[in-house]
Amino acid sequence: MSACPNAAATTVDTAAESADPCCAAPLPVLGRDVTVPLVTGGEVTYAALDYAASAPALQRVWDDVAAYAPYYGSVHRGAGYLSQLSTDLFENSRATVAEFLDCRPGDQVVFTRSTTDSLNLLAAVIPADCEVFVFETEHHASLLPWRDARVTYLNAPRTPEQAVATLERALADRTVTIEGGYGPALVCVTGASNVTGELWPVRELAAAAHAHGARIVLDAAQLAPHHPVSVRELDVDWVAFSGHKLYAPFGSGVLAGRADWLQDSEPYLAGGGASRKVARRADGGVDVEWHTTAARHEAGSPNVIGVYSIASACKALTEAGFDSLVARERHLIAKVREGLAEVPEVRVLSLFGDDAPRVGVISFVVEGWNSSHFAAALSAEYGIGVRDGLFCAHPLVRTLLGSDPQDPGECGAPEAAPGERSLNAIRVSFGAGTPDEHVERFVGAVKELVRDGAQWKYRTEDGRCVPDRG
Repeated sequence: MSACPNAAATTVDTAAESADPCCAAPLPVLGRDVTVPLVTGGEVTYAALDYAASAPALQRVWDDVAAYAPYYGSVHRGAGYLSQLSTDLFENSRATVAEFLDCRPGDQVVFTRSTTDSLNLLAAVIPADCEVFVFETEHHASLLPWRDARVTYLNAPRTPEQAVATLERALADRTVTIEGGYGPALVCVTGASNVTGELWPVRELAAAAHAHGARIVLDAAQLAPHHPVSVRELDVDWVAFSGHKLYAPFGSGVLAGRADWLQDSEPYLAGGGASRKVARRADGGVDVEWHTTAARHEAGSPNVIGVYSIASACKALTEAGFDSLVARERHLIAKVREGLAEVPEVRVLSLFGDDAPRVGVISFVVEGWNSSHFAAALSAEYGIGVRDGLFCAHPLVRTLLGSDPQDPGECGAPEAAPGERSLNAIRVSFGAGTPDEHVERFVGAVKELVRDGAQWKYRTEDGRCVPDRG
């Protein structure tokens, strides 16, 4: 059944691309022509350089969603044409995501709200005696869900090899059961840091986990938008990611991987859709038979548009070709890093060193500047959107800044006045929709701000550094 009978499929326009992948045109994204006012007067095209927080929707995704929207209907069990059409689209989207991730036969694709939701779902289904191992370098979505498990937090490694060695030691030292073996264990690791952009040795960490009888879940929120992710090749047990970082910001996420723990647990949410059969007992209670498919953890009316948008993004990125996308992103990374290296006052944050492979996520601090003040000036005076704070990775940023764990500092809320030192950093991030002009404007603005200072006065209001218009 066709999802949108009267809508022609939108395709990625590659006509403008050069034979040189580094010179390929950025993928069209929604909002690419939006202009914003400058506090100094006039307007400028907005430079969206906060992809690591949420990437703009691909034009292809927006067009596909708009074409489907008139045909929207509630999925599963509906007798009407639109319900059946939407069910077909929903389940085909599941197959598209499984193909995008190169899932194994028997793997399940569960649709969630986000990476955070996916990892909380996994935390809810792990065996009661499971030990969890997680590096302090993780985003809070990976660091915090394991509230009912025994958790070992691993110190930040300074090389990929040290990461593998640290995990191997921790797994070898874990608790031995009464029977003389090890109980269940789970390793949670990012594929690419949301602070430094550095790629983690996922395949090697997966091999170490499996060698010690543990399983591994990959937080691919920052990896999937930039590099191909193969569940088979990486040999991970599960992978989680969000649509809003994959150019599909419509409120859905994914948890994909092994079915056994998902099938053996109680549903993440109890309700319609998760249940196969519900009947009253003679004693007045209720007996429930739950689904054994992904529906077991998808109670309630699912976000069909969010799910379809993820599938559309998966297709668009695959058709554009990750080889070309990666090459172009490396070109942008080099532009930014080379530009920042020309400013002695700038210190780029890194775990693994300058030569480590990375995605388009770079965090830095500027000597003599409050990071929130600097980010506010980039926005107000240059029309450039970056992020400042601790990036929901407080332990990692504190480690990279060399701070005491008790030093004050809060994600996105500076406690120091403009010009004073603060425990936060600035993050610039970009991807498949970023034109060269945006990163060139960013580098030029950094140099100008460091050399000449801000042209406007700023103050702190409701925890944010803002232009003083009084």
